[in-house]
Amino acid sequence: MNLKKYLDREFESGLRALGALDAPAVVKQASKPAFGHYQANGVMGAAKKRKSNPRELAQLLLDLMEGSKELTGVAEYEIAGPGFINITLTPAFIQTELNKNATDPRLGIPLETARKILIDYSSPNLAKEMHIGHLRSTAIGDANVRILEFLGHEVIRANHVGDWGAQFGSLLAYMDKLEQTGEALATELKDLEVFYQKASELFKTDEKFAARARQFVVRLQSGDAKCLALWERFIKESIRHCQAIYDLLDISLTADDVRAESAYNDVLASTIEKLEAKGLVEISDGAKCVFMDEFTGKDDKPLPAIVQKSDGGYPYMATDLAAAEYRGHTLRVDEALYFVDGRQSLHLSQLYAIASAAGFIQENQVFSHIPFGTILNKEGKPFKTRDGGAVKLADVGEEAIERALKLVSDKNPELTKDERNHIAKVVGIGALKYAELSKNRTTDYIFDWDTMLSFEGNTAPYLQYA
Repeated sequence: MNLKKYLDREFESGLRALGALDAPAVVKQASKPAFGHYQANGVMGAAKKRKSNPRELAQLLLDLMEGSKELTGVAEYEIAGPGFINITLTPAFIQTELNKNATDPRLGIPLETARKILIDYSSPNLAKEMHIGHLRSTAIGDANVRILEFLGHEVIRANHVGDWGAQFGSLLAYMDKLEQTGEALATELKDLEVFYQKASELFKTDEKFAARARQFVVRLQSGDAKCLALWERFIKESIRHCQAIYDLLDISLTADDVRAESAYNDVLASTIEKLEAKGLVEISDGAKCVFMDEFTGKDDKPLPAIVQKSDGGYPYMATDLAAAEYRGHTLRVDEALYFVDGRQSLHLSQLYAIASAAGFIQENQVFSHIPFGTILNKEGKPFKTRDGGAVKLADVGEEAIERALKLVSDKNPELTKDERNHIAKVVGIGALKYAELSKNRTTDYIFDWDTMLSFEGNTAPYLQYA
C-alpha cells in the first residue's frame, strides 16, 4: 500500500462529495512530528474555489469521512491553523500493515503499469581508468535501475562508454611500440593506470612518438586493420577492468549493457544529413552548428551546438544525437534517464531540444537529465590523490572493505576469518553506496571515511547493525 496515494484518494473523494470537484487533497509527509505523520493541505484551495471558510470545510470533510469504512481505525485527524488537516496514523493500523508487509514478498509495494525505460549511467571513458568521479553516476543510476525493475518496468541498462577519439592515438602508439620492442603487452595491460601514464608521458616528451600517435588516430578512423586490432584488444581489456569494479561494488551492469560511442560511427554522417534536411544546420566558422532560440549566451545571441567540426570530425553532440535517435526510434523507449554530472546540463538540454526538433524523439517519449554534484575532500576541494591525480575507483572500493574489516574485527573478534571478510565487504561497499544515496543528489558532498563508516547517525553500518 502507498499510504500517500491511499490518503490522497480518500480525501479527494470526500472533497468531491462536498462539491469541490477539481480540488487536489495535497497530502504530504508532515514536516514536524507535532503535525502527525501526514498533512492534507488542499482544503484551503478547495474552500477558495467554493468561497467558504477553510476550517468549516475541513470540519465538514472530517464529519463526512468518519463514516468511511476505508478510513475506520486508520488515523486520527486534527484541524490546524487556517485549515490544514493533521493526520496521525493509529498504532493498530501501523501494526496491521507491518504484519501484512512482513509476509509479502513485495513488502506491500504494488506493481506499476510497465513502461520501457532506458537508464544511461556509469559510461566511463575507456581511455582512462575509472576514478571516484564515476561513483555517483554508477551508484545512483544502478539504484534507480533496481527500483524501476522492482516496480515492474522494462529497464534497459545503457553503458555508453567512451571508446573512440583522439585520446586513443597515444595508447595505440604505445601498444605498437611495446610490440615492436618485444615487451610483454599483456603484462603491461594488467595495470591500465600505469599504461595510461607511460603513454601520456611519451606523448608530452617525445615529438616522434606524438607524431606517430596522431598518425594512429587517422589510421584508426580510416579503418586500418592493424590499428583496429590493437584498439579492439585495448577496449576489451579496459571493459574487463570496468567489469571487475562493477563486480566489486555489486553493480548490476555487465558487458552486454555496453553500447559504446563507436557503435554509432557508421551513422554519424546520415545523422547530420537528417538535421540538414530539417533545416536545422547552419555553418559557423566552417563548422556545422545547430542554433536553438531557447539557448542564448550573455549577449543574448543563440549558443551554437556543433554537430560537425570544420575539419570534418564529429564531436560528442553528433554521437549523442545518433544515440538519441537509436533509443527513440529503434528501441522505442517510453523514457530515457541520463544520470550525468550536473556540469553537462547545457549539453544535454541542447541534445534533447535538437533531437526533438529533428524528430529523433517523439512527443510521447520523455528524455531527462538526472544531474548530480561533485565529490569533494575534507577541505571542500575536488577529491584527488596526494600528487594531484584522480583517485581510482577500484582503490576506493578496496579501502572501504579494508576499513570495514578492521571495524568488524574490533567489534566481533569471535567471528571466523571468512565471516569477518564477508561482513566487511557487505558493510564497506554498503557504506560507500549508502553515502551516495543518502546525500542530496544535486549538491556537492564531502567524502569522509570516518562519517561513512560510523555506527552512529544516518549511515549504512548503523542501519545494518540496528
